[in-house]
Amino acid sequence: MSDRRVRVRFAPSPTGALHIGGVRTALYNYLFARQHGGDLVFRIEDTDSSRFVPGAEEYIIESFRWLGIKFDEGVSFGGDKGPYRQSERRDIYKQYVKQLLDGGKAYIAFDTPEELEQKRSEIQNFQYDSKTRGQMRNSLTMAPDEVERLMAEGHQYVVRFKIEPGREVLVNDLIRGEVRVKSDILDDKVLFKSADQLPTYHLANIVDDHLMEITHVIRGEEWLPSAPLHVLLYEAFGWADTMPTFAHLPLLLKPDGKGKLSKRDGDRLGFPVFPLEWHDPKTGDVSRGYREDGYFPEAVINFLALLGWNPGTEQELFTLDELVPLFDITKCSKAGAKFAYDKGIWFNHEYILKKSAEEIARLWLPEVQQHCPKETLERVTKVCEMMKDRVSFVKELWPLCSFFFVAPTAYDEKTAKKRWKEDSARQLTELIGVLEGIDDFSLENQERIVHAWIEEKGYKLGNIMNAWRLTLVGEGKGPGMFDISAFLGKEETISRMKRAIEVLEGSRGQ
Repeated sequence: MSDRRVRVRFAPSPTGALHIGGVRTALYNYLFARQHGGDLVFRIEDTDSSRFVPGAEEYIIESFRWLGIKFDEGVSFGGDKGPYRQSERRDIYKQYVKQLLDGGKAYIAFDTPEELEQKRSEIQNFQYDSKTRGQMRNSLTMAPDEVERLMAEGHQYVVRFKIEPGREVLVNDLIRGEVRVKSDILDDKVLFKSADQLPTYHLANIVDDHLMEITHVIRGEEWLPSAPLHVLLYEAFGWADTMPTFAHLPLLLKPDGKGKLSKRDGDRLGFPVFPLEWHDPKTGDVSRGYREDGYFPEAVINFLALLGWNPGTEQELFTLDELVPLFDITKCSKAGAKFAYDKGIWFNHEYILKKSAEEIARLWLPEVQQHCPKETLERVTKVCEMMKDRVSFVKELWPLCSFFFVAPTAYDEKTAKKRWKEDSARQLTELIGVLEGIDDFSLENQERIVHAWIEEKGYKLGNIMNAWRLTLVGEGKGPGMFDISAFLGKEETISRMKRAIEVLEGSRGQ
C-alpha cells in the first residue's frame, strides 16, 4: 500500500436495474475503502447515450440507501472532483483526446460500418490493429488535408488508440497476481466517437480515475480483458506513476449449470437478482427485488460478502461494521462463485432470529391491521415471541399465524380425519366445563388444571391436545396449546371450541 490516500469508486451505467453482482462489487469497494480509512466515490458512466434508461440512476442510489452502503462523494453526494456524471464531462475528455492525437498515440478513422463489415468478410478474425490499420481509411493512411476536409464536411469519425506491437503488458492484480499480455493481440480500441461527441468507456474510465485520484480499481472479472489496454493508456498519458492497482472479482455464477448469473435464472428458479423491484419504463415489465421480497438489507449484505470471499473461520453472521476489519481483497477466490440463493433465505431467517419480537412485530403490524384493524403492537409482539423462529420472512407470518387473530371458519379435512376421534366431541365438551371453571387463565394455571383433569379421567394426552388444537387453529399447526389458549383468552377459546364441535360433529354425521 502506497502513502496515497486510498480512493476507490463504483461506477455503474444507468442502463436499467442494478444487478446483484454490481451490488457485491460496490460492497467490496466499500469494505476496502473503510478498512484503509479511504474514500468511496460514486460515478455514473453514461457515455453510451443509446442505452440510457430514465429512472435507472435514481434506482441505483435508492438501492444503496436501502442496503446501508454509504458513499463519500459523487453523484448526489457532492465532492470537489466533479462533475461525477460522465455526460457532464465532455469538454474534459476532448482535451485528453487531443493530447493523444497530438502525441501520435491515437489516430482518426473514417471507416464506415459497411467498410468494417466488408473487411471482416475478407479477413478471418479481423481486428483493427497494427497489421490491418494500414489498409483502412484513417489519418495514418490519408493525407492531412483530406482528413481535415472530411472533418470539416461533418463526416463521422472515431478516434482509435494506436497500440504498438511487440510489447508485453504487465497488469498487477490483487486477486490474480501478475497478468502478462502481449500487445500484439490487442486491437486499436475506439476512444471517442464524433457522432455523439462522447468518449467510450475506455477513455472516460482512465481520465476519470486519474483526475479523481482513484488508487484501486475493484471491478468484475468481465473487465479483466480491458486491463492491459488501460495500463497502456496510463502510460500514453504519462501517468504510469499514479496508475491504480487492479482487483478483478470472480463472477457470480448460475446456481445450477454453467455461466454467469442472469435475470432469467432468477425468473426460472424463483429468486430476485436485483436489490429493489424494477419497473422497466420501456417494456413495462416488473422484476422482483430483494427489498420487496422481504429480505433484510443486512441479510443481503452478509450473504453477498461471503460470495467469493470468506474470513477463514466458521463464523457466518457479520454486520457491515464487523466485515470491515476482516475483509481481505487478496483472499477473494479467482474462481466464480455459485449463487446459492437458498443460502440468502437462510441468512434472512438468521436475522429474524437475531431481531427482537417487538422489532418483527412492528414490521408485521400493518399487515395484521389490514385484517384486524384494532390489533395492538403488544398482542402482535406476543405472537412473534412464539412464532418468529418458524419463518424466514415477515410475510410468511400471516399465513402461519392468522388463527391467533381470526377464528377458523373451516377445519382441515386431513387433520380432522386423523385427529377428531369418535369420543372427541364428548371429551372436548368436558374440557369446556373445566376451562369455564378456571379464573386465572394464565398458561401455567391452565396447564396444571387441564393436565390434572386428563390424568384423573385417564384420557390420552395426545388425543385431547390434537383435537383441541383442531378446534382453535383449524389444522394441526401452531405452538403449545396452552400458549394458544392463554393468548386467545377464556371467552374466545371456549367460543371456538363450541363452534368446532358443532361443525366437526355435523360433518361426521354426513
